Amino acid sequence: MKEIIEYTDYRKYIQDYYEERKRCSAFSWREFARVAGFSSPVYLKYICDGKKNLSLGAAGSVANAMGLAGFESTYFVLMVSYAHAKDDGAKRAAFEERCALARAHRVHVLGNEEFDYFKSWKNPVLRELAPHMPGAKPLEMARVCKPVITAAEVSETLNFLVKMNLLKRDRNGNYRQTEKSVSMGSVDAVPVAAREMQRQMGEFAIKALDLPLSERDMSGTVLGLTQKSYERIKKEIVDFRHRVAAIATEDDETERVYRLNVHLFPVSEPLKKGIKKEVRK
Repeated sequence: MKEIIEYTDYRKYIQDYYEERKRCSAFSWREFARVAGFSSPVYLKYICDGKKNLSLGAAGSVANAMGLAGFESTYFVLMVSYAHAKDDGAKRAAFEERCALARAHRVHVLGNEEFDYFKSWKNPVLRELAPHMPGAKPLEMARVCKPVITAAEVSETLNFLVKMNLLKRDRNGNYRQTEKSVSMGSVDAVPVAAREMQRQMGEFAIKALDLPLSERDMSGTVLGLTQKSYERIKKEIVDFRHRVAAIATEDDETERVYRLNVHLFPVSEPLKKGIKKEVRK
């Protein structure tokens, strides 16, 4: 069985623990539940199947039943806290606490760097900007960012990008990208951080409405859709983004860094079935 630090899903950890014990003995869900203090012999099985949730109050008892103590027990409880957090803020707090706990014990949490990358707009912007400003000092880069940031923020961000191997620095101090693009991994915490970046970029988009039309392009339309049409449009958006990314790689030079937001979201509750669109003739 893997070390607990390699898990992000507490249900998966419980399941793997049970299967490991089962292979070596006559261990049963009933026995597992009894040791953990549950009256229902199948409660922990239901938790692993996603039919029940493990409460924070019971998480410590389950950790003890699995022989976890100290750092590992706290880590397990934080996995439970993250899984059942009610909003992104609570999820971020639980994940960052888990990472801090891991760092204190000199272990690595899967997805930690990816989480940090997607939670701030400065990371993708400077990843694009730095390679096209050879010889520039952090203060110069800071002044061309929108919004303007400090030289210290630039230095911190560049160091992080180099550490993540998203930028490389040559002997002359210039930066180059290691890959053409960055995509989200499969770690479940990463989309939580990405939503925070999307919020930041959404706020920038609102402010960009005041820019001259020659510097920005914004449009939109309101559509009445079926679920089938919605899924088709989502695929069209993915294909469109891929085509845009391909266009961006055709030129080796960069004159300005842009953010492209593509939004498709509901502005009504689901309608009752049977309501048809009015067809204009």
